[in-house]
Amino acid sequence: MSADSPLRAADGRLRMTIRLAVGSVLIVLASVLVALSGVSLLGSLVGEVGRGGQVVTVGVGATLGILFVAREVDHRTWSDLGLAADRRWGVDLAAGLALGALLMTGVFVVLVGGGWARITQVGVPDLTDWLGTLGLFLVVGFYEELFARGWLLTNVAEGFRTLGDRLATAIAVFVSAAVFGALHGANPGATLASTLGITAAGVFLGVAYVRTTSLALPVGVHVTWNLFQGAVWGFPVSGIATPATFVATARSGPELVTGGSFGPEASLVGLGASVAGVFAVVAYARSLSIRLPDALAWATTPTLLDDWLDGRARSDGDDER
Repeated sequence: MSADSPLRAADGRLRMTIRLAVGSVLIVLASVLVALSGVSLLGSLVGEVGRGGQVVTVGVGATLGILFVAREVDHRTWSDLGLAADRRWGVDLAAGLALGALLMTGVFVVLVGGGWARITQVGVPDLTDWLGTLGLFLVVGFYEELFARGWLLTNVAEGFRTLGDRLATAIAVFVSAAVFGALHGANPGATLASTLGITAAGVFLGVAYVRTTSLALPVGVHVTWNLFQGAVWGFPVSGIATPATFVATARSGPELVTGGSFGPEASLVGLGASVAGVFAVVAYARSLSIRLPDALAWATTPTLLDDWLDGRARSDGDDER
């Protein structure tokens, strides 16, 4: 154990702000280098590389960069980032996949049922195109969660622990969500509403990570949230159209409800899905017996949501009696 210094904390590691600054630079460099080399290689093999291929190469580079930074700069194991390979990881992943699909199906039902969207075509898309879209969303769901929740949220929470566990957790969830929203601000059709909507989704995903201390649940949610939004129900995904979809839809009505060209994530309906998701993951996490890793062992302190759920449980029990 070493003494505190302007650059290093008592445990000898770089301070949180320095780790984030150095780590961000290294992650960006890895993303750019792998993307450039990957696109060049793919281009020589298959010709022109589309947007999806470019995103995949960036995702691979970002993933490699994050894993390197976690070990060499943060001095963490990969399990500290929520990547523990055990049976519960698979269970959480399956739960996340189901929840993401359910929430986005709910958005579809609300928009169609309310007359704000109509089905224009139903059919089976080209299998190759659809599988390519699935692969894209798998990569995006994994690397964005690894960055925003596994790496960024964990570091921010640790840096603010002197303020108390609950406040540190809350700050980390909201900071990571705000960065997540800002990073989508350059997407096609982005507006203030879309940035706020993506930030709200980031809070939802942050709660999923904090309450399970695993990336499995948020990764699962992220993958099927995008997949069902675009490749099943035919909505734009964060401003990007998905050509291979089972259902084609046309939207009409105020953008506050439909999300406009950005898609449902920029709408009140999408916000409602994120809020519902928070309650769902808190209820799910409460049903589990979780052994917490040291990096987040303080992160599941009771919240107002726990109090609300406890009250509901007591009320239901009284009704049964």
